[in-house]
Amino acid sequence: MTTATTRALRTPPARTGAATAGSPAPAVPPSLPSLTGLRWMAALLVFGLHVHNFGWFGGTGGRLVSWAFGAGATGVSFFFVLSGFVLTWSARPRDRATAFWRRRVARIYPVHLATLAVALLMACTLAHQPRPTAKQALANALLLHSWWQPWWQTLNPVSWSLACEAFFYAAFPLLFLLLRRLGARGSAALGGLSVAAVLVLAWADAHHWWTHSIYSFPAARLPEFVLGAVTARLVLLGRWRGPGLEGSLALAVIGYFLVPQVTPGYSATVCTLAGFALLIPAAAVADLHGLPSLWRHRRMVRLGELSFAFYMIHLLVLCAATELLGRKPHFGALAGLAVTAAAFAVSLGLSWALYEGVERPARRLLLRRRRPPHDPDPVPARREVPAAARD
Repeated sequence: MTTATTRALRTPPARTGAATAGSPAPAVPPSLPSLTGLRWMAALLVFGLHVHNFGWFGGTGGRLVSWAFGAGATGVSFFFVLSGFVLTWSARPRDRATAFWRRRVARIYPVHLATLAVALLMACTLAHQPRPTAKQALANALLLHSWWQPWWQTLNPVSWSLACEAFFYAAFPLLFLLLRRLGARGSAALGGLSVAAVLVLAWADAHHWWTHSIYSFPAARLPEFVLGAVTARLVLLGRWRGPGLEGSLALAVIGYFLVPQVTPGYSATVCTLAGFALLIPAAAVADLHGLPSLWRHRRMVRLGELSFAFYMIHLLVLCAATELLGRKPHFGALAGLAVTAAAFAVSLGLSWALYEGVERPARRLLLRRRRPPHDPDPVPARREVPAAARD
């Protein structure tokens, strides 16, 4: 840990926007732009993984892409840990569960429905896209498909992680109530139990204790979300003690490149869990204390704002490209780079259109408050919390 980070962690919580166990939390949590930037890097890892899986590179290029992005599925684990952190960070102590769920629906459902419509159109018009049954389509629309393993990649395959997130959102009000009652030591113990749960589940999955893999099973991914919530609670209480941003990033990178050494699937979570669970609060602390952070550069933050839409649309773009390029064409390095750059540009452009044309206006519409007839004076607008603090 660097000297600057050690000194920052010893700063009284009142100066950082965190709250002690006996003090009220601030009405509006401080913004954490580095987490938005990190969100983009996780989305980019998933994009690279899918380029690798589609076999666009052959020879040396294919081996390099496999080395760099073969473990890209761990980007989804990062999203789960990050989701737990930011929801706890931005939680409102007196908030009703129904108000919380309404905000979550406004956050993810418009883009989910838009990309679901695109996936349905592709399934009906493109020759090589599987056509779902009515039950599969309905399960996907309701974000229930990941509970039944044969359906987990129905229509837009990446939406399986949204089914997991929907389960996390359903459980979060109870989790937040528990964290508030536990305090710092109890929260740390809960974090330890979450890590132990991941280890046990990974061992059981690797030894085929179940008929199907638990990689996409929402209940099996809950410990990652809980761990993120625990780290946020410790930062809020001023009790977080972890390595700085550089050390945490190094641990996350080491864990990422250890993934090929374990059984494919859920077991990869074991390799990166510690690094991600340290990196996210380290980035938050860097923002709170003004420490250097590459991730809060304005371009990184902007890309992070687009990351959810990018994540939801990019695989559909790659699937559509197979109609032109064929399956696993194994291009040379230059041709592979060209088609990857084109797919990336199209995905990024569509993600901008989704963000500006669907995500933001739909969220404003769904969260718009109606003024009571007896109240002629509008309530002053609450300052909008940046994307990293509201997930």
